[in-house]
Amino acid sequence: MSDKEKIINIAVIAHVDAGKSTLVDAFLRQSDVFRDNEEVVDCVMDSNDLERERGITIYSKNCSVIHDGVKINIVDTPGHADFSSEVERIMGTVDTVILLVDASEGPMPQTRFVLSKALEIGLKPILLINKIDKKDQRAQEVVDEVYDLFLDLNATDEQLDFPILYGIAREGIVQYDLDTPSENIEPLFQTILDRTSPYPDLDDEPAQMQVSALAYDDYIGRLGIGRIKRGVLRKGDSYIRTNNDGLEKKETISNLFVYKGLSRTPVKEAHSGDIVVIAGMPDVSIGDTICDPEHIEALPHIPIEEPTLSMNFHVNKSPFAGRSGKYVTSRNIKERLEKELEVNVGLKVEPTDSADCFKVSGRGELHISILIENMRREGYELAISKPEVILHRDENGQKVEPVEEVVCIAPEQYSGTIINKLTLRKGTMINMDEENGYVKLTYTAPTRGLLGFRNEFINDTHGEGTLLRRVSGYTPYTGEIPQRMLGAMISTETGTAMTYALWNLQERGSLFISPQTEVYEGMIVGESARNIDMDVNPLKNKKLTAIRSSGRDEAMLLTPPRVFSLEEALEWINDDELVEVTPETIRLRKKGLTAQDRRALYREKMSAAAKEQN
Repeated sequence: MSDKEKIINIAVIAHVDAGKSTLVDAFLRQSDVFRDNEEVVDCVMDSNDLERERGITIYSKNCSVIHDGVKINIVDTPGHADFSSEVERIMGTVDTVILLVDASEGPMPQTRFVLSKALEIGLKPILLINKIDKKDQRAQEVVDEVYDLFLDLNATDEQLDFPILYGIAREGIVQYDLDTPSENIEPLFQTILDRTSPYPDLDDEPAQMQVSALAYDDYIGRLGIGRIKRGVLRKGDSYIRTNNDGLEKKETISNLFVYKGLSRTPVKEAHSGDIVVIAGMPDVSIGDTICDPEHIEALPHIPIEEPTLSMNFHVNKSPFAGRSGKYVTSRNIKERLEKELEVNVGLKVEPTDSADCFKVSGRGELHISILIENMRREGYELAISKPEVILHRDENGQKVEPVEEVVCIAPEQYSGTIINKLTLRKGTMINMDEENGYVKLTYTAPTRGLLGFRNEFINDTHGEGTLLRRVSGYTPYTGEIPQRMLGAMISTETGTAMTYALWNLQERGSLFISPQTEVYEGMIVGESARNIDMDVNPLKNKKLTAIRSSGRDEAMLLTPPRVFSLEEALEWINDDELVEVTPETIRLRKKGLTAQDRRALYREKMSAAAKEQN
């Protein structure tokens, strides 16, 4: 390989918030990717607006650095369970993975998922214990926990012989052990080069590449991203695009790119082992193999785990529809969802009985709500139904549902409330640990029972708790689970909400709107303090009289309204309610806007339930 660039591909995998993007920053900073006078933001790979706002990685992204003459392609992966399809796809394109584990928290539910995917295909991970500067770090115990995790996942003897490093990614420091200080991440670079062989030189063999990710460019169209397994790809040459379903189509690569630093760099040819981006194939899809026309051989399909949750996307038909959105028709929504399917392989879109409604399935609430948030920022208006868990039948015809592993970390005084709430939601306790005034509860619970739990958990723990979840498998259907325990305050009028009306209503529950907010009949303006829906008039104003006395007028002080984020709104609603999403506002409403409509819908629901029982 003396005349050819040596290439090693690595992926950084971990639980959310373990420091993946920060470690990639350190790789880039210490490889002179940035100019001396260049202003560099933290987590430079999190380039999407939503990623920056939420502080999480949503999409897998690539970059590269050169070290000791070896090109190292780095894939930064999401840590959140809802975006695990991004992790599943890229595992076949890398030679090793760096597993980041927090020195205090230890392995978390998502750590198990991402590590299992790496071990399944035979990769030999490098363990990096991050955040060793924490006051409560327990690095040695965490290493033992990681060994236990490897054993649980049936790691081979070779995989169990993993190198262990310690670091502070935020400061760009990695050490060989806790007692040997370091000033940079050179120990990590050296470990990668010592433990991972560069990709073999297969340039003389017939070209073959598998597409593991997709992207889109406004100028050159759809892009396929993947690793060249063998041979050389050249710009302007024709190849056969094939897959396991029998497809064989001759297409030409119009543009070819490789990664240099953070940028996609156009090249005339790319060699075996490198991660490349190809353009010129408008229908290219995940799992497609690009082959030499004389040697057509499809690589195995990339399996993606099935969606667990679905929501219905309706055309917005509220009285305020079309006020702020540019795209409001079913055709607009359908085109946007089809475009999303091109790059988001974990998503599934199906038609329904109504032309104005689409069933969208994904890996979790966050997975679908990120799509909704992107759509509203692009000018779309739509109404979203309550999330529903996707049920399946096993080989015996028995109904089964997804079950999740849930880890709750919270101050000890809140443990009773959490245990009570999870028991009501059909959760089963697996483990309970207490340390330094905090309790760590591990549960398994059906996904159905966890809908809406995150918001309750944050309120119950006064924002001090941490909730972690991952889908762990399927279990027999556990029966009915109670929905939201409190009713809604529903406006009976259309107009502008008045202070006087809201002041009287706040005694009967908590409000979601402030004075001068425009409301319509059927819109939910608050949460009732009782377990029944309440019809209210938020437009009522104080009657004016000619008589004034110092004792009659009271200062009308309103409690600040409860403002929902998109995820909180989706968690809060019941089956007969919708979240109205527009570029400017998020509103809650009943499916039936008038009392008569609601009664009719209730009768339909009861009649359908009776038919199902018979």
